[in-house]
Amino acid sequence: MNEPELSLVPSEARRFQGTAAGIVTRLTANTLDALVVAGAVLAAYVGFVAVRFVMAARDFHVPPTSLIWLTVGFFGLLDTYLAAAWWISGRTVGNHVMGIRVVTSAGGRLGLPRAVVRALLCVGFPVGLLWCAVSPGRRSVQDLVLRTKVVYDWLPRPPRFTPETGPPRADR
Repeated sequence: MNEPELSLVPSEARRFQGTAAGIVTRLTANTLDALVVAGAVLAAYVGFVAVRFVMAARDFHVPPTSLIWLTVGFFGLLDTYLAAAWWISGRTVGNHVMGIRVVTSAGGRLGLPRAVVRALLCVGFPVGLLWCAVSPGRRSVQDLVLRTKVVYDWLPRPPRFTPETGPPRADR
């Protein structure tokens, strides 16, 4: 990491830049992401109700909610949200707040297929995250299967590297 990039990282956090994130940080980020998606589902429902009200105000009644449709909508949107965020920037809103990023084992950005499969595994098997509490490399089951890792990264963009320079190292 060069000096201008390092100046973006808070001085207290510089020694952690590039190191593996732990269970508490990751659980907090995941909780924030679940709240973001739940808020989006709630906003979509309120928008749906508002459109129905505008279309037929005289005959309006609040449509009943279906737990099945809310659950399907939540998990479908969560999958899409996670995959898109990890593919585009390597971080979700929760990851950004907690200063972490999902990268490949080599430290690069996730491609779309890997981001989609990782999102499906994280949503379908969330207890796999608990493995990072006992894993020496702080990697979840999903990380082990897909050869990814979650690292502390306060930089605004994922680090770039060339084949000559290699991936960013955690000991710098």
